Amino acid sequence: MNAPGPGGPVPLLVTPISTEGDVFTLRRHAKTIGQAVSLDDRHQVRLATALSELGRDLLRSTPMTAAFSLLPEPAGLQALLQWNDDRAPSEESLTAVTRLLPSTRYQPADHPRRPDGGGGRVEIVCPLPKTVGRDLAAKRVLALLESDGPATAIDDLQAQSRDLMAALQEAHAQRDELERLNEELTETNVGVMALYAELTVEHKDVVERFGQEHELALTLQRTFLPATLPQADGVELAVRYLPAATTTEIGGDFYEAVATRNGLLLAVGDVVGHSFQAAVVMGELRHALRAYAAQNHAPHVLLQHLDHLLGLHQPGWTATVCLVLVDPDNGHVHVANAGHLPPLLLEPGKEPRYLTQHGPLLGLNLPQPTAVSHPVAPGSRLVMITDGLIETRDSDLRDRMDLLSAVTANGPGEPEALCTELVDTFGTDPEDDIIVFTARMRPPGSPG
Repeated sequence: MNAPGPGGPVPLLVTPISTEGDVFTLRRHAKTIGQAVSLDDRHQVRLATALSELGRDLLRSTPMTAAFSLLPEPAGLQALLQWNDDRAPSEESLTAVTRLLPSTRYQPADHPRRPDGGGGRVEIVCPLPKTVGRDLAAKRVLALLESDGPATAIDDLQAQSRDLMAALQEAHAQRDELERLNEELTETNVGVMALYAELTVEHKDVVERFGQEHELALTLQRTFLPATLPQADGVELAVRYLPAATTTEIGGDFYEAVATRNGLLLAVGDVVGHSFQAAVVMGELRHALRAYAAQNHAPHVLLQHLDHLLGLHQPGWTATVCLVLVDPDNGHVHVANAGHLPPLLLEPGKEPRYLTQHGPLLGLNLPQPTAVSHPVAPGSRLVMITDGLIETRDSDLRDRMDLLSAVTANGPGEPEALCTELVDTFGTDPEDDIIVFTARMRPPGSPG
């Protein structure tokens, strides 16, 4: 920590960010610093979540820098992300973060106040109580950071789970308050107009706060999902994740892609149910899948391990998971499916077909059948989805799967464009979370 100039900002911490592990550490540091400078619990979680969302969105192999400082009048905690290339935050991430913390300010590299073109930056300032002494707060930050040892992935997952639970509990409390106020407004008669006006103002404030807490919950949920997709020779990947409409609970949809010695493992899954606990179970399954995949198990063995884990640590919960292992030569795929919608395979010059082999969903302690191998021709495309993309209350699932097959067959070959096409066609105002995961396979070393 450097010595501040008279009356100037007090630097607290400067750290590089270039890996997903660095983003987890940044989240932890943000909460530690927020606690040390007396931010309330809600603003600690919001700041940590905002920096985690931006860190994951802006993550590149070239590092960016995260810096924390204490500002003088008016007293505030400044968090600053800076980078020296042309990366820019996505509109989705910037909108989510700005709704959580309206003080967020983004300056691109070509901002008129930055004529040097020294890269972009995002600044977040959290106001502090006037009673917080800057020098004393800086010493507390230093002491807490020095005592904050390295955390494991499970520690980070548990910390995110606690934040998610707290955010949803707050959202539920605000919702209950909104319902109570609605009842009072309904019972209010014309003769008490003054009380009616007062409750209307309070009602508006509760609705606004409930929306903010739900946005926080959705942003936290995204931090459970992968920050990036792996690079694999001859395999192009693209993914889209859309949360359900804001009036519903958050869900347990997830996706994953892991490079292993046996090939590239692709996964899409869905924890049955919609609640903060479903999101927690989803996070545990995704982290466990990555750990088991590192041991190079066959896909159906991975499902058996996940089934055992779910029954052991989350009894009563069930989940569907589809795994596809792409051979290193990109010439075969091996499918193991625990009760999930089947993947759609599109080979050049052939009719699309669903790879329909599947076993029971996870959490029932039932054996999983051996993974089935399918040869794939160069240029083949694979589409994996969660049911929120095509399931509706007033249509037959088979008809919707046939429609998905037809739209995909006539859609673009490039995975990113195909994801966009499917979301634009099926994903308007979704009643459930949506994941679309696409891949295009060519022989290793072939031109794109």
